[in-house]
Amino acid sequence: MSEIVSSVGFIGLGNIGKPMALRLAGSEHPLWVYDVAPDPLTELAAAGASVASSVADLAGHVDVVCVMVRDDEQVRDVVGEILGTGREGLTVAIHSTVAPDTPASMEDICRWHGVQVVDAPVSGGAMGAADGTLAIMVGGSDAAYGACAAPLGVMGSHVVHAGPIGAGTRMKLARNLLHFVSFTAATEAQRLAEASGLDLVELGRVVRHTDALTGGPGAIMHRATTEPIGAHDPWLGIFEHVRALGEKDLRFATDLADDLGVDVPLARLALARLGPGLGLAASTTEED
Repeated sequence: MSEIVSSVGFIGLGNIGKPMALRLAGSEHPLWVYDVAPDPLTELAAAGASVASSVADLAGHVDVVCVMVRDDEQVRDVVGEILGTGREGLTVAIHSTVAPDTPASMEDICRWHGVQVVDAPVSGGAMGAADGTLAIMVGGSDAAYGACAAPLGVMGSHVVHAGPIGAGTRMKLARNLLHFVSFTAATEAQRLAEASGLDLVELGRVVRHTDALTGGPGAIMHRATTEPIGAHDPWLGIFEHVRALGEKDLRFATDLADDLGVDVPLARLALARLGPGLGLAASTTEED
């Protein structure tokens, strides 16, 4: 017995939404698209998608609706238009990054209309969207996830069912916390490098090169808990080594910053919190 191929609608053809939809256009899933801008609709039509005249028109032709619009307000507006059709049995996948409580509120509303919802934010940017290698973090019931898993697999190479509704959004927010804190740390490193007379562009090349080799911050993210590491935990020796190297280098960097008069508050905070954050006891050499 062959697997049923879901038809998919895609609403919101922006910087990331358009390449996601183009991946679907080249798949076995019949695709309908809608956007307020005409140019991406023309491009999707040329790729084989059917163009809907409205959100409601799109909802009338598909099994799964993917929503990649700007913000929570637009998500609510689009979902409201979908529900206004009275069409039951749909599954709505919200790809926009929204507030933590928005997915559950959408599910509460949609349930009364016979519509399933998952929150399915993505990570990987326009490049990941273009080559189908996005990470897609999904929150929702098993049934709702199952209804959209196949088309999600066309758009992403790492699709994770993170848990119940809202879990995908929470995972995306945790991932982006790391992303933008790291960006802020990078600006601190650039100030230190600039004050040292270094080439900032070359520093950026070094960072990208070595992060591709080591995994960057994700290299320490293998434990299933943030609880303190036990005496017999296999990670104990590894993380003690990470802390020793990290505290040494952070002390050297903050000493250099002091000499150069560069403000590096994140580096000082990292020096104090690296060990405890890794699940290790406070360092006996930690300065007040």
